[in-house]
Amino acid sequence: MLRHSNKGLVLIVFTLALALLLAACGQSANNSATDSAAAANSSAASPTASSAASPAAATGNADSTADVEMVTFQDSAGEVQVPKNPQRIVDTTAFYTGYFLALGVKPVGVMEGAMGNPYLAGMLDGVESLSNDVTPENILALDPDLIIVYTGTEGIDKLKEIAPVVQIQYGSKNYKDQMLDFGKLTNKNDEAKAWVDKWEAKIAELKPQVQAAVGDRTVSILNPYAKGLFVFGHNYGRGGEILYGEFGLKAPAEAQKEAIDSGTGWASISLEKLPDFAGDIIFTCPWSGDTSDPKIVYDNPLWAGLPAVKAGNVFQLNPDADTYNDPVSLEAQLDFITTSLLSVK
Repeated sequence: MLRHSNKGLVLIVFTLALALLLAACGQSANNSATDSAAAANSSAASPTASSAASPAAATGNADSTADVEMVTFQDSAGEVQVPKNPQRIVDTTAFYTGYFLALGVKPVGVMEGAMGNPYLAGMLDGVESLSNDVTPENILALDPDLIIVYTGTEGIDKLKEIAPVVQIQYGSKNYKDQMLDFGKLTNKNDEAKAWVDKWEAKIAELKPQVQAAVGDRTVSILNPYAKGLFVFGHNYGRGGEILYGEFGLKAPAEAQKEAIDSGTGWASISLEKLPDFAGDIIFTCPWSGDTSDPKIVYDNPLWAGLPAVKAGNVFQLNPDADTYNDPVSLEAQLDFITTSLLSVK
C-alpha cells in the first residue's frame, strides 16, 4: 500500500508542476501579445506626425525614415511638404516623366504611356509600369517617397496616406518654367537651369536658319481623327512649342484664332474646313486617341489639293512620341522639325 501511495503522490506532484508551468507560459504569451498590441496602437495613434517626419514611415520603410529632411513645395493645389531629396518617385502623369529623366532622376514607377514613348527608350530600364491603373495598392507596392499626379486625380486623399503628393495642372506652365519647377522639387536646381540654358543656346543658333528657310509661309499641325481633324497650337505637344513658341513661325489665321489665341492649344474642325486651317507647311500624324483610318483625310481630294501637299511640304510626326512635350521629347522633336523646315521647297 505504501508503495502504491508513493507512486500516486509522485504523479500528483508532477501533474501540479506541469500545470503551473503551462500557466506561466500562457501568462507570458498573453503579456507578449498585449505588449505587441499596445505598441501597434501607439504607432497607429499618430500617423500624421509619423508621415510628416518621413513619408517612408507610411510604407513601413522604417530604416530610412529617421533623418529625411522635408521642405515646402508649391504645387497647383497649394503648399505641400516633400522630401528635400526624393529617392523613390512614382509619376502617374506619363507626360511629365521626361522632365525627371532629363534631370537625371529615374522614377521607380511610371505609366504605360511613358513606357511606350520611343524618345524615352532605354531610359526607363528597371522602372515598374503602373499600366493605366493608378490605385493605392499598385503605388504602395513601390514604396514611394513622392507621388506625382494631375490636379484633381481621383483618390488623392488615399495616395496622401502613402507618401506626399504633388499635383500638376497640365499646360499651366511652359516647359522651361516647368523644368525649373521640377528642379526645385528634386533638389536639382543647377541641372534644370543648365538644361534651359543649353536649350536656349541651341534655339538661338537654329532660329535664324529656320526663319530664313520658311520666310512668310504659314505652318499647321493637323491630326485626322474619327470626326474630322484636330488643329494644334503652341502648347499641346506635336512640335507646337518649337514651331510657334521658339521659332516664332506663323499659323494660318483661323488656326491662330482657334488653337492659339483661344489659349486652349487645340481646336476640332470638320473636313470641310480643312483649307482654312491648312498652312503652307504641314506637320501631321494619325490621332493616337482612336482607331480611325487617317486615309479618310489623307486620300480625300480636299487634302490632295492643299498647296502644302502639292509642294511636298508635309512632314509626318510620330503619334507615339510627338504628342509629348517634355525636355527629352522636345530635344528629339527639335532635330526632326529643324531638318524638315530647312528642306522645304
